[in-house]
Amino acid sequence: MALEMRVLQADEWDVWYDHLELAFGGVPDSPQERPLYKSLTETERSLGVWDGATCVGSAGSFAFRLSVPGGAIVPAAGVTTVGVSPTHRRRGVLRSLMHRQLDDIRAGGEPLAVLTASDPAIYGRFGYGTATYALGVDIDTTRVRLTVPPGTDEVRLRLVDPEGALADCERVYAALVPLRPGMPARQPGWERHALLDGPALRGGGSALKCVVAEGEDGEVVGYARYRVKPDWDHTGSDGKVEVADLDALDPAAYAALWRYLFEIDLTWAVRAKSRPLDDPLLHLVSDVRRSRTRLRDSLHVRLVDLPAALEARTYGAPADVVLDVEDAFCPWNGGRWRLTADGKGAASCTRTEEPAELALSVRELGSAYLGGITLTSLAAAGLVRELRGGALAEASRAFAGDVAPWLPHGF
Repeated sequence: MALEMRVLQADEWDVWYDHLELAFGGVPDSPQERPLYKSLTETERSLGVWDGATCVGSAGSFAFRLSVPGGAIVPAAGVTTVGVSPTHRRRGVLRSLMHRQLDDIRAGGEPLAVLTASDPAIYGRFGYGTATYALGVDIDTTRVRLTVPPGTDEVRLRLVDPEGALADCERVYAALVPLRPGMPARQPGWERHALLDGPALRGGGSALKCVVAEGEDGEVVGYARYRVKPDWDHTGSDGKVEVADLDALDPAAYAALWRYLFEIDLTWAVRAKSRPLDDPLLHLVSDVRRSRTRLRDSLHVRLVDLPAALEARTYGAPADVVLDVEDAFCPWNGGRWRLTADGKGAASCTRTEEPAELALSVRELGSAYLGGITLTSLAAAGLVRELRGGALAEASRAFAGDVAPWLPHGF
């Protein structure tokens, strides 16, 4: 029987999602997760591949808005729910889904597609480049101290119900989005993602807790969501604090929140899985080595409409360079493009017949797009070729950002 690819219908969602759970190992989502993901699914942006009545492939996307260098919030397809049943691998199902999805994203006028990869080796061949990394820390709070800035002692901290404080926390988050590339401006419903809780999600830890930092006027200027994971051995308590989110609008509130987490009774370590690479925490701790940092890939970026994407962001330095871009998967992006930027905000990207000055694939453009990965580092790996002397340094300076891009949560 021939396979059929079609847009998901609302009454097919449970079968479609059952397939996805099977593709990811067969462990069902928790009772808290599944209804939330069902409510967030945009069926008109979701695809299924069917073998008769059996769903054997899936891919979807969310209508996101993503911060880019310069503070603009740009439409982006948040690619998700990608999976192929074990019985139907090596039959071109994934490739067909990726082709159809990118065609649909382009038709919808979104210049970018972004994803987090369960297997990062998969998506490069479809033009996605790793654009952000997540910093993990595991801090021994018995040996690591914090040096806090002036004003930290004046910050008022208050334990609150995570649900009741949601609006204040979202206001803080929204204020930070334009300041750091890679952050999604949360669409309606996504604020619930941060509150996912329940025994299956706690890993032996407590229910989700929330502490807010308040300024002099009583306004919330920061928050941390966390769990405490108690443990005991023959020497006594050995608890750990697991940080889910921490955001703040000023250095004093930021430091006050971390100090609070460091000093929770009966705990000896603070862990966080996903922080920005330039997290100020690294400058507050007395011993980075005992903070045991680790790195992993996070957001992967794919330029769907190359000129629109490159014109949507600003550039940190003037540039006038002709890019020779290879993009076999989305051929409308391929060829030579002249990118000009004045370093003040205005940029243009147009097709040209002028000689190429830098040669690279759309994957490398995706990696450099948010400003966290330099074109010079990609060139050192042999992934970007300089065809005019000085073009690489010029373009790399223009693309580079002032802060590390960061994806604060998955999707």
